[in-house]
Amino acid sequence: MPEIQTTITPHNQQPYVQRTYPTESELDAVIQSAAEAQKAWSKVPLEERVEIGRKFIEEFKNMANEIPLELTMQMGRPVSQGAGEIRGLVERAEYMLSIASKSLADVALTDTDKPGFRRFIKRTPLGVILIIAPWNFPYLTSINVLLPALLAGNAVLLKPSPQTPLTASRLALALTRAGVPLDVIQVLHMSPKLTEHVVQHPQVSFVSFTGSVGGGRAVARAAVEGPGFMGVGLELGGKDPAYVREDADLGYTVAELVDGAYFNSGQSCCAIERIYVHESLYDEFVQRFVDIVKTYKLGDPTLPSTTLGPVVSLASAARIRKQIADAVAAGAKKLIPEDLFSIAKEGTTYVAPQVLVDVDHSMEIMKAKTFGPVVGIQKVSSDTEALHLMNDSPYGLTASIWTNAHHNPESESAFLGLVDGLETGTVFLNRCDYLDPALAWTGVKDSGRGVSLSRFGYDQLTRAKSVHMKIKTS
Repeated sequence: MPEIQTTITPHNQQPYVQRTYPTESELDAVIQSAAEAQKAWSKVPLEERVEIGRKFIEEFKNMANEIPLELTMQMGRPVSQGAGEIRGLVERAEYMLSIASKSLADVALTDTDKPGFRRFIKRTPLGVILIIAPWNFPYLTSINVLLPALLAGNAVLLKPSPQTPLTASRLALALTRAGVPLDVIQVLHMSPKLTEHVVQHPQVSFVSFTGSVGGGRAVARAAVEGPGFMGVGLELGGKDPAYVREDADLGYTVAELVDGAYFNSGQSCCAIERIYVHESLYDEFVQRFVDIVKTYKLGDPTLPSTTLGPVVSLASAARIRKQIADAVAAGAKKLIPEDLFSIAKEGTTYVAPQVLVDVDHSMEIMKAKTFGPVVGIQKVSSDTEALHLMNDSPYGLTASIWTNAHHNPESESAFLGLVDGLETGTVFLNRCDYLDPALAWTGVKDSGRGVSLSRFGYDQLTRAKSVHMKIKTS
């Protein structure tokens, strides 16, 4: 009997959609068709591929009214917030399209030209690329690699999370309607075992994985044990810190950090999960922070009035509650009353937003990934202490610093000094939880390896081919 994948709607725990897994032989046929189609696709002029990409954006925007509720039913984000992911995809797609011609052009060595020689470097596609996408921001994370891979002349196998299977189908439909050949973009629903089979397939050249550290290790291990030398890009999340310096504008900073911590119920790879506040501002910061958190409306994500939805699964809810309970048992204090969000009960996916103080780095809540609507706030006395604590984590995706650097040269100098010392892929000033497509999206330590977005995002999706021509002279 074929294996069936069932997606459970988080807020009501009812089955929403099912997909049937293919056999290994069926997967082999799909990969073969992708490899053959890629050869023809790579010969399509880049200008035509870019134009198809622009048509894709229009086709995707035509689906905008259908996507938010469909996404809510799959992963639980409030329906009122679905439009933001659509806007984000369009922003990233438009930017990567705008730089495609320059990023994928031949690199001429005119600055070191030698008489009688012509030398240049071509950017050639890798071949067939496997994208393994997560459920929390399925459109945003997919487009980071999907569109640049296609623009570079690759074929793509897109594996969505079992939690959000319809998102990949929508992306593929918009792409094929825009003109991408059917076999160049194909959606695969697979078990971990089948995914390993594809990762190790000799006709697959690169895998881009976004997900957990454990999942990333499994993908990397499978790639190493395969028959070839497959490239691997891993985005594995974070435990992202914020540091509020003594000259920060609390009227602006607090609201931004609340949103950065609780948007999507904290289920973002770059969500703020821990905050360090200078002792001179600590008490006022905490009070303002708590006051805003108490205004959230936790409930049915299909209702427009809901501002905070459930977490993705019962298992995730139980894990988050345990992390909070362990912190409290170790001395942390909860500042949000239990009865303020009555819907948040044991055995449900509704987890109340929580603020913890009296925390320290002996607690898992300040070092291990939470991926839920809870943040720990710790007092610090200096930049040096804050830097040490921000780096005291196995993760290194983003960090944000909040200070009056715009009007104070000393604050700007302090910020830049912290930038140099932080072990993260991105450092924000007075901003958080955002991806600028013009900047490289990357991490260090357990946050992964590889780069997406920016001009560097094209580098891992192509290989350099050097051309060295000796010109015959008379």
